[in-house]
Amino acid sequence: MARLLKLLKQGPVFCAKYCSSAMSVEGSKKEAACIAVENNVKGGVIGIGSGSTIVYAVEKLAEIVAEQNLDIVCIPTSFQARQLIIKHGLPLGDLETHPVLDVCIDGADEVDTDLTLIKGGGGCLLQEKIVASCAKKFVVIADYRKKSNNLGEQWTKGIPIEVIPLSYRCVEMKIVSQYGGNIDLRLSGESKAGPVVTDNGNFILDWKFPSTLDWKAVEIFLNMIPGVVENGLFVNMAHVAYFGMKDGSVMTKERE
Repeated sequence: MARLLKLLKQGPVFCAKYCSSAMSVEGSKKEAACIAVENNVKGGVIGIGSGSTIVYAVEKLAEIVAEQNLDIVCIPTSFQARQLIIKHGLPLGDLETHPVLDVCIDGADEVDTDLTLIKGGGGCLLQEKIVASCAKKFVVIADYRKKSNNLGEQWTKGIPIEVIPLSYRCVEMKIVSQYGGNIDLRLSGESKAGPVVTDNGNFILDWKFPSTLDWKAVEIFLNMIPGVVENGLFVNMAHVAYFGMKDGSVMTKERE
C-alpha cells in the first residue's frame, strides 16, 4: 500500500506505466502456463511445480479437467504446490504410489539456449528435481525475463545449493576453491532472524559463479561434496520450454 501511494504521488502517467509493466509480466506468465498445459496434459500423472507461474498452470489444469473430464493425479513438489492442488479440488498423489509421471510442469529462474535451468529461488529445488526426474516429459514455463543465452545473464542471485546445516561452511570453501565466485548463506529476512530452512530442514547456499562453465561437470562436482543434498542446476532434464513474451505471444523452445 505504501508503495502504491508513493507511485500515485509521482503522477498518473508514471503510475500507469508501472502498472502496465507489472500486468505484462503476469500476463506473459499466464499465457505460457495456459499453452503449456493445453499442449501437454492429456490425462495421467502430472507433476506440479512451484512458484508464481505455476499458479496459472494449476488454474488452467483445473479448467481443462472439468471441461474434458480428464482422469489425472497430481504430484506436488512443495508445500505450496500441494496447497494449490487441494485448493482447486484436483486429485492429490505422491511418488510412493505413483513413481512414474506422464509429465511434470514447473517454472524456472533462468533458462539458457540449451534448456539448462537454474531453479531453487523459492527454495524447493530438491523436491522439484526429484519429481522432474520421474517424469517422461519435463515442461518448463516462464516469462520473457527468464530467457537467456548463458546462465547468469538474467538470474544474478546465483545457483541455489541445498546443504545439511552442519556442512554449509565446508561446502562453501570447497566450491570457491574449485571454481571461484562468491557464496551467501540465504537468510530469512526481516521477519525472522537466521537462515532460510527448506521443506526438508536444510540450508540454502546461493553461489554467484564467475563465468560460463561446463554445467554438467559442475552439477556432478557439487553433488559429490559431502553435505550437499542437491543443487539448482537442471542439466539435460527439460524437454520443452514455453516463454510468455512481452507482446502476448508464447515462444516454444525444444531441447535438441
